[in-house]
Amino acid sequence: MKYKFSTLSAIAYYLALPFLYLISLLPFPLMYLLSNGVYVLLYYVIGYRKKVVWTNLKNSFPNKSEQEIKRLQKDFYHYLCDLFLETLKLLTVSKETIWKHGQLTTETMDLLAKYAAQNKPIIIAIGHLGNWEWAGAACSIANKQQPYIIYHPLRNKQFDGLVRRIRTKFGAKLITKKDTIREMLAHKGESSATVFVTDQTAAPESAYWTTFLNQDTPVFRGTAKIAQKLNYPIVYAHIERVKRGYYIMHTETLIEEPAKLSEDEITEMHTRRLEKDIIVQPEIWLWSHRRWKHKRPVN
Repeated sequence: MKYKFSTLSAIAYYLALPFLYLISLLPFPLMYLLSNGVYVLLYYVIGYRKKVVWTNLKNSFPNKSEQEIKRLQKDFYHYLCDLFLETLKLLTVSKETIWKHGQLTTETMDLLAKYAAQNKPIIIAIGHLGNWEWAGAACSIANKQQPYIIYHPLRNKQFDGLVRRIRTKFGAKLITKKDTIREMLAHKGESSATVFVTDQTAAPESAYWTTFLNQDTPVFRGTAKIAQKLNYPIVYAHIERVKRGYYIMHTETLIEEPAKLSEDEITEMHTRRLEKDIIVQPEIWLWSHRRWKHKRPVN
C-alpha cells in the first residue's frame, strides 16, 4: 500500500510540474489575476479551513466586530493565494527581480554586514508573516554569511525536492529539523546565518507555554535552547508587505548574548516581538494552521 501511494504521489508530481513552471513564468499582472481566481475557488467554493481561520482570528482579536473579522479573513485568503503563487515564482525568477520585490532595509544590510565582518555566526528568528520565502531569497543574495534554513521535509519526495530547489536557488543550504544541532556544530567555525521559523505548533509536553494573541500557546524551545548553547546572537527578522507583490525585510538584534539569559526568557522575547508585528499586519500571518489545537497541561 505504501509503495502504491508513493507511486501515485510521483505521478501526481510529474503531471503537476509543467503547470507549476508555466505559472512561475507568468508576468506578475497575470500571476495576480490568476491569484484572484484561486481566491474565489479557495474561499467561496472549497472553503479551505475557513472555520479554523475564523476561530483563530476571533480568539486572537476578541475586541474586533464580526464585520472586522470577516474582512480580515478575506484579506488573509487573498494573501494566502498570493503567497502560494509568489513562492512558485521562485522557480524561474531572476536575482534582479527578487531583489526588487523582496528588499532588505539599509539597516538590515548593515547589521548582517557587521556580523559577517566579525565572522560571527548568528541565528535569525522569523515567523510565518509576509513572504518569508522571498525575504529568504533576498537575504541569500545579499548576505555575505552562509545562509542555512531549518526545515521539515515533505512526505512526498518529489515535492520535497521541488521545495529544496526553491529554497536553495540563491545559495541557501537546508538543515532538516532533526539534524539541527549536529549540523550547526559541524559548521560552528563558519560565518553563517541560520534561520529558525519560531511560530510552528510545538508538542504540549515539551513546549514553553505563554499567552500569545490572547490564547494559551505552546512555543518551541529549540531556538532558545540552541542559541543559549552556542551563544549565537539572535537577530529578529520582520517581513513587511508594502503593497501587493512587494516586501521589505527589517531586522534587529534581539539578544546579543543568549547564554546570559534563560531559555524561557529568550523564548518569551522572540514570541512577544512576533506578536507585536502580527498585530500591525494581521492579514499576512498564516492563520490557517491549527496552532491552538493543544491545551495547556494542568500541573
